Amino acid sequence: MSSQESWAYLSRVVEGPSHHIQALLAVGRTADEIAHAVRTRASWVGGLLGQTESRYTWDRPAEDLERAADLGYTLLTPDSPQWPAEAMQRSFGCQQTGAANKASPQPDGIAPHALWVQGNTNLAGLFAHSVGVVGTRHATKYGHMATKDLVAGLGGHKYTIVSGGALGIDTVAHQTALDVQTPTIVVAACGPGEHYPRSNKPLFERVVARGGSIVTEYPPGISPDRHRFLTRNRLVAALTLGTVLVEAPFRSGALNTLKWVNAFNRRAMAVPGPITDAQSLGANLAIQRHEAQLVLNAGQIHEQLSAIGEFDAEEQMEMQFPPTMTQKLSRNELRVYDALPPAGRRGREAEEIAADSGLSIALTVHLLMDLSKRGMVERDRRLWSRAEQPEEGGE
Repeated sequence: MSSQESWAYLSRVVEGPSHHIQALLAVGRTADEIAHAVRTRASWVGGLLGQTESRYTWDRPAEDLERAADLGYTLLTPDSPQWPAEAMQRSFGCQQTGAANKASPQPDGIAPHALWVQGNTNLAGLFAHSVGVVGTRHATKYGHMATKDLVAGLGGHKYTIVSGGALGIDTVAHQTALDVQTPTIVVAACGPGEHYPRSNKPLFERVVARGGSIVTEYPPGISPDRHRFLTRNRLVAALTLGTVLVEAPFRSGALNTLKWVNAFNRRAMAVPGPITDAQSLGANLAIQRHEAQLVLNAGQIHEQLSAIGEFDAEEQMEMQFPPTMTQKLSRNELRVYDALPPAGRRGREAEEIAADSGLSIALTVHLLMDLSKRGMVERDRRLWSRAEQPEEGGE
């Protein structure tokens, strides 16, 4: 195992994603060897020389580790037992083997070489059963309600909720996860000591206090610049089982995350929105273009992320929304029932009911007797009428 100082040095001088450093690690070079070679400008590190040209003299890894520790951060690396190796291999491995989605090529689909973590450092466990929830910063009331409903339901299925900590949908996702006591991870686009947005600092503190994590591949003090948000998005997509897009306008940054999801062959999902609302246009188009599977509730998300046959969302909805008594009727039963007068009105004879329903008298009487046993029909001598029923909704 390499020293933490070597990893911290590489985290500072090699801003990921880095094809060069991953290639060297893949052939068995250690972080100690790579760090020493970068410091001494050894030719065998190849393209890493150019990538570190302007930063290699920043040789203060102990200072970075101390500062991070003061802020409550731990440096995790591929040497760490808590490193989410399975999630990394599942997504970044498909890029290396050529199994990535060719329709969505992402040349920067490279794994991070280090992660700075505040809070729960068991990333392997947290990401093992996780789902990303992303969307616009300018969320509507509908977006807020949809996110709360989905995240609350996902909490019931014990998912870790992963998002980027931004305003709007991200914030609602993290807050709702905390409210339903399910772990949540903020994947940040800045280093320890920085908070973006600043107004969410109390939220981030709650995430850490409640067993969640703040995760970033940037060392202490790195600012949240625009390009780092795009780089951060690949981690949300890669480390989760799938990602749900709740609201996104036509040029939303959240759509970039969806591209990464497809590139890594993870489950891409989106919530449809009103066609009159520009904040839902990007999500609606993603569904129309088959870039995301339409989902309406947490059950459907859980079904998408489960093994085939393990969970049936439609069956759950059948249980949640059972049919009314009239909705259970067969076509012929409904024809007879519709020909009956409402409860409290004067009944009709079987011959009249048969004529209105278009059925034979024998079949009509048989159906009337059966409906009577079920408490749906009342008989007063030769007259039949509907029984008093609980109020039912229309179609």
